[in-house]
Amino acid sequence: MRLGKCGTVIESCFLAALLGMPMWGSTNDNRHTAMPGTLNYVEGQASIGDQTLDSHAVGNTDLQNGQVLETGNGKAEILLVPGVYLRLGSNSSVKMISNSLTNTEMAIRSGEAMVEVDELYHENYLRISQPGADTRLMKTGLYDFDATNGEVRVFDGKAVVRADEHDITVKKNHEFALNSPKLKARSFNKDQVTKSDDLYRWSSLRSEYLSDANVNAAQMYYANGWYGPGWWGPGWYWDPWFSGFTFLPGDGFFYSPFGWGFYSPLVAWRAPLVIGSGVHHFDGNRPVAIGHGLRNHAVTAYHGGYGMNGGMHGGGMAEFHGGGAVHR
Repeated sequence: MRLGKCGTVIESCFLAALLGMPMWGSTNDNRHTAMPGTLNYVEGQASIGDQTLDSHAVGNTDLQNGQVLETGNGKAEILLVPGVYLRLGSNSSVKMISNSLTNTEMAIRSGEAMVEVDELYHENYLRISQPGADTRLMKTGLYDFDATNGEVRVFDGKAVVRADEHDITVKKNHEFALNSPKLKARSFNKDQVTKSDDLYRWSSLRSEYLSDANVNAAQMYYANGWYGPGWWGPGWYWDPWFSGFTFLPGDGFFYSPFGWGFYSPLVAWRAPLVIGSGVHHFDGNRPVAIGHGLRNHAVTAYHGGYGMNGGMHGGGMAEFHGGGAVHR
């Protein structure tokens, strides 16, 4: 759910800036940058070809066209276009078909993958294929792809599935089975799936961590002036405290399909202030929850620096002590 959006002229300006920025990141040397296919998180067994993936590969490894990422007893999160995450479940594999910003396509070869779409422009052509089907994601939302059982499931949003030379529209709380004799979507029990699906629960937790990182970065950019250290508009921003990229909207704020808030630096200071006990640290491959996630209303002020840009004390409704995250 997207709130606080400005006019289409402002959106177009932000998109123009987005398309004009190299790799959506700063041009400083020795910094993390992001593109479709960038590894944003990994736990357990995962690899690209002969390369074993671990926490050191996060932010430094990109799935190039033609390459395949595989998991064993593990999971991985991959960035697609800004505001879109693909999360790969255990014993699964995904191939990068096209890593273009305006024509992004991934192929689920085996197992299960979930795609969280928090921001999507008309210029983004986003497709997920699997054996027997090719799916275009039409709206923000949450989508699940099961290559093993031949299913496409829409928790929220809208997708158009191309199967057997037919286009099948799949809307919120509906699924399409590729082996069904009828080329028609059907409803499913969302509550049952969310309780039993391991990848769904893991994706919800990841969305919570990313929301926390967003608030941390958004308030820091406001505290250091709305233009911030390298702030230029919507896109991926590296947060070393969370050891990964998070998404900062160009304006307003929105809730992810899981209900976690994502704020632009332009509005983060206006959200209600809640003093939290900390943030989520990442120790190797294991996330350790120290603080509490933000659901729907609150922005948290964090205390305790991490020494990136020297001391900083923010104005407005947020206060920072210690260094801040940087856009890499």
